[in-house]
Amino acid sequence: MAKPEQSLYFLALVPDQEIYAEVMTFKEEVAKKFNSKGALRSPPHITLHMPFKWRSDKEEELIERLSQFKFEHYPITVELDGFDFFEPRVVFVHVIKSEWLALLQKELTTFVRRELKFFNADYKDRGFHPHMTIGFRDLKKAVFPEVKTYYKDQSYQRQFNVSNICLLKHDGKRWEEWKWL
Repeated sequence: MAKPEQSLYFLALVPDQEIYAEVMTFKEEVAKKFNSKGALRSPPHITLHMPFKWRSDKEEELIERLSQFKFEHYPITVELDGFDFFEPRVVFVHVIKSEWLALLQKELTTFVRRELKFFNADYKDRGFHPHMTIGFRDLKKAVFPEVKTYYKDQSYQRQFNVSNICLLKHDGKRWEEWKWL
């Protein structure tokens, strides 16, 4: 008997259209200037729950169960402040970790753990570090110092409000915004 097909999903915050477009411009800039195109395979986002697999034939159940998540403190304001880095090859828009953002992530991962029995939200013991990636994985280590020099002093301050989370789905090539919860 064939194993049921599974798809990859993750849960994130997606910014408003204006900031979405600005962050996409940063991703395109990293792709063009530093030959790192990996970040173009997902929309601008802040990951709240890392990727997980779910049976494709049970997507309606996934959406129904995730739709039961309620966060009592919406809307929350997300603040962006400049750029930062994870050595040796990640550059991102820095997200200020607020009390409400941390609470949203904690409550969501607790909900997913309880309701879906997923235990993969702990970021390899690094804790929750909200950010919007603009270059990673295929960014060459040798180019990384140049990337840091280029972005470290650039100013970028924005804020946006969120009142829902997005379920993203991998289509085999890239991540797509799939359902708003």
